[in-house]
Amino acid sequence: MTFRMTRPALVTMTLVIAALAGCSFESEKKIWEITGPVFGTEYHIKVVLTEDTEQLDTLAGGISAVLESVDASMSTWREDSELSRFNHVEDQSNWFEVSGPLYTVLATATEVSDFSGGAFDITIGPVVNLWGFGPEARPEQVPDADLLQQRLNEVGYEKLQLRAEPPAIKVDSKQTLDLSAIAKGYAVDAVAEFLTDSGVEAYLVEIGGEVRVSGRKPGQEAWRLAIEEPVFGRREVNRVVALESNAMATSGDYRNYYESAGQRFSHTIDPDNGRPISHNLASVTVITETAMRADALATAFNVMGYDRARELAIRENMAVYFIIRAESGFKSHYTPAFSSYLAN
Repeated sequence: MTFRMTRPALVTMTLVIAALAGCSFESEKKIWEITGPVFGTEYHIKVVLTEDTEQLDTLAGGISAVLESVDASMSTWREDSELSRFNHVEDQSNWFEVSGPLYTVLATATEVSDFSGGAFDITIGPVVNLWGFGPEARPEQVPDADLLQQRLNEVGYEKLQLRAEPPAIKVDSKQTLDLSAIAKGYAVDAVAEFLTDSGVEAYLVEIGGEVRVSGRKPGQEAWRLAIEEPVFGRREVNRVVALESNAMATSGDYRNYYESAGQRFSHTIDPDNGRPISHNLASVTVITETAMRADALATAFNVMGYDRARELAIRENMAVYFIIRAESGFKSHYTPAFSSYLAN
């Protein structure tokens, strides 16, 4: 884990002009960056503070502890995680008590599943594995139709039952839950809440592309965030947004896919038919109050495709940005609620 002064392209460090207070000046506030590895990716956290090494050390240690707690609860790669322990229970028809944070994520996942008509489904992991995007080996050919249908019949978010007090879950038929499309967003929120509780008023928290911000940078500038052009092998900016609160997440099929027999297979699986999505929607960006919800909604809208997702997002007055593959290049569309976030 490291912390340093930051000078990135879209989060440019500026200095606050010291405000005159009587006959003295307040200390300068600067942007400091705290980084480290987590969840197979990295976290990048920017805080606006006066120079105080002891405070930065305290924040860095606290951030590490928050992320370790999330990983120990929700990882599918750790055999000892809370989620893995449930996944390994043979008889899942009895109530399995879970922590408050895990219950919160599972409840939010269920809400987004209902909202999207099942486009978001945390039980779809066995079908994802069948296509080669999980711990199982990548197949050399398209899965057998009968086996695919069998696995599809065995899964379904509606099979999961939740109990609020005390927090617990159960299913009548064994399931394997996978929170990879929502847990990073929750981790961003958990770090953001830690920073707020620690008295940090202005910050940017980013983990694997999921972002949440608060306050303004020195100079009273909003945080500027890039929406990437959905191209493989290089990074290009499609549009820039300006935020001083809220969270943003993007879901797309342009980084994790493979080709077999001349056909392209996305890692995003449609729970309705158990097959990789094949529409022309390349990426979806959602802005909402929490990174957890933005993370899940971006995945759901990506599965739904442009027409269905746009109709739902406009009806619910949601801030969503779509990038669609065209005959030559890409076309961008956004909902009316998104327009206020676009940077000039």
